[in-house]
Amino acid sequence: MASGESPERLPIPPRISDATLRDSAHMAGVEFGPKDAAVIAGLLVRTGVELVEVGMVSGPGSKDAELVLATHEAVGPERSMTLVVVRDRQQVARALDEAERLGVRHIMYSIPTSEQHARLKLGSPSAKFLQTLARSAIAQAKERGFHVTFSGEDGARTPKERLVPYVTAGFEAGADRFRLAETVAYLSPWQMGEVIGDLTAIDGSEIEIHSHNMLGMAVANSLAAVRAGARWVSATVGGIGERGGNAPLAELLTSLRVIHGDTRFDLTHLTELSRVALKGAGMGDAFQSGPTTPHAFAYELPGQLTNPEAYETLPAELLGNSRELRVRTRLTPALVKWALDGSGVAVDVDAFTPWLTERQESGGAPLLDRDAIRKAAIDFQAA
Repeated sequence: MASGESPERLPIPPRISDATLRDSAHMAGVEFGPKDAAVIAGLLVRTGVELVEVGMVSGPGSKDAELVLATHEAVGPERSMTLVVVRDRQQVARALDEAERLGVRHIMYSIPTSEQHARLKLGSPSAKFLQTLARSAIAQAKERGFHVTFSGEDGARTPKERLVPYVTAGFEAGADRFRLAETVAYLSPWQMGEVIGDLTAIDGSEIEIHSHNMLGMAVANSLAAVRAGARWVSATVGGIGERGGNAPLAELLTSLRVIHGDTRFDLTHLTELSRVALKGAGMGDAFQSGPTTPHAFAYELPGQLTNPEAYETLPAELLGNSRELRVRTRLTPALVKWALDGSGVAVDVDAFTPWLTERQESGGAPLLDRDAIRKAAIDFQAA
């Protein structure tokens, strides 16, 4: 934009959802408390964010229950959305029961769409099975009165001939919105425009973009998606998020202000939002995105550690970085087994895991990496 030139006005300015209390809260080693959730949610709504995404539900007894309830108390369930994991019809029914118990009204289904992720998480790469699963899950939720956003996890790497029929099937089943998840940063802004254009051409579609920032293009890709017809943009405070981070909210909103003359948002809350979120996440005063940071290849789920190629477009070693485990209290036997593998430390993992979880919770939940878990196993042997 040349000096003195007027901003490019968007035909339909995007609506904003924020995933700090969901995506960032499931970043390796990050665990927000209910008080943080309430403050962050309140500031987001005052800024002008329409939807606060909070927590994840896969079945009964959700570990994120307190986070979800605190957000509902702060901004109301109408301004909140909770992710529901999809694996099979029975599991979805149990997850929806839990969502109803928590008073959730707007859900976001996480469904892996690429062959690689579908094979890993659903046990089948079949495109037909994927569409059948999505139709069933969406119909179950609509029958219960939920507002349904469904996602394409790893959607940015899903070929058009697989993605478009899946999205079409979801809207035919009654979904309200589709989220394209750039789970691993993969697209350029010009490629993003083409992908979103294919999706907005689907009859009755409403599209959201959720970009990750490993390549430093999350905001650019989000703006490109909006120009191509996306109606919603998902961001996080400070860009905090898994792997290379997410589209940072402040940069997104200031870009909309400067480039597109969008004055709908109250930007005066952004600095306070960043301060509260970074403190609650244990990130200090700043979060740095990109592939060279300590958290870029850090995980807290065993499936991510044992199948890193599904979550990385470039391996850590190529960048001189390393893959690491980072966790506080979300310990599982599978995660502990991965940490102990090759250490020579032999313990009863099923007994050690709850022992370590209890020690973490009583000790203020210090950040654990692989070496810390191995040291704790030695302490457990001596106890």
